[in-house]
Amino acid sequence: MKNTLARWYDSDIGHSFRTSPVAILAALIAFVCVFCSVFAGWVAPHNPFDLTTLELSDARLPPAWAELGSRKYLLGTDDQGRDILSALMYGARVSLIVGLASVVLSTVVGVSLGLLAGFRGGWIDATLMRICDVMASFPAILVALLIAGVGRAVFPHAGMAVALTVLILSISMGAQGWVQYARTVRGATLVERNKEYVQAARITGVSALGIMRRHVLPNVMGPVLVLATIQVATAIITEATLSFLGVGVPPTSPSLGTLIRVGNDYMFSGEWWITIFPGLMLIAIALSVNLLGDWLRDALNPRLR
Repeated sequence: MKNTLARWYDSDIGHSFRTSPVAILAALIAFVCVFCSVFAGWVAPHNPFDLTTLELSDARLPPAWAELGSRKYLLGTDDQGRDILSALMYGARVSLIVGLASVVLSTVVGVSLGLLAGFRGGWIDATLMRICDVMASFPAILVALLIAGVGRAVFPHAGMAVALTVLILSISMGAQGWVQYARTVRGATLVERNKEYVQAARITGVSALGIMRRHVLPNVMGPVLVLATIQVATAIITEATLSFLGVGVPPTSPSLGTLIRVGNDYMFSGEWWITIFPGLMLIAIALSVNLLGDWLRDALNPRLR
C-alpha cells in the first residue's frame, strides 16, 4: 500500500495534483463531504431518522448563531424539527449513494455496449448507435421523471431500498449517462482495434471477448474515468432535482433535494436556512467533483504534460 502511494505521489498525475491548488481544495471539500456522509452516525449531532427524538416544538428554529435564544441547533431545524446539520450529513449520504451507484451502472452498460459496437462493427454498431441517437433525442430529465414515476406507481408503498433502486435506475437509464460512455468507448475502440497488439492477439488465437476485456478495455479507460468523475456531480444534481419534484426518495428521508423542496415553501416566510444550507451543500459537492474531473482530464491529456 505504501509503495503504491509512493509511486502515485512520484508519478506525473501525482505531481499535477500537488501543483494544482484548485485540485487540492476540491479534493479536500469532497473528502470532508464524503467523510461526514459516510460516518454520519458518529459525526452528526442528531439522527434525523429517529422519530422518537424529534420535537415538533423545535420546528423551524433559526440557526444558533442567528438568534441568542436558540443554542441547540447550529444550522437551525426544518419543518419537522430535524437538525439541519445532521440532515445535511445524512442527506449527502443518500445523494452520494445514488450518484455513485447510477454512475457505476451507466459505466458498465455504456462501456460494454461501446466496446461491442466499436470492436464488432457492422449491423451491431449501426443498431447500437441508432439506439443511442434515439435516447439522446429525448430530454434527459423527462425520461428520468417518466421512469421514476412508473416505478413509484408500480411500488406505491415501497421502502427506502426499493425507492433508491428505482431512483438509481431512473438516473442511470433515463438521464442517458450510458449513451455518453457508449459513444466515447466506441470511438476509442475503433482506433484501438486496428493496432498491432490487437492483430497479434488475434493471430495467437485469443477470442474476441478476451481481446476486448484484456487488451482494448484498459486502453480506453482514460476518457471513461474522466467522464465518470464528471457524471457523479450530474447524477447527484439529477437526484436532487427528482427529489425536489417529489418523485425521488420518500418525503421522510432527509435528502438534499427534499430539504430544498421543503425549505422552498418557507423561503418567503423568513425560514431561509431550511433551503439555503442544503443548496450550499449540493453546490459544494457538485463543484468539487466537477473541479476534480477537470483536473483529471488535464492530467491524463498527454498534450498538456
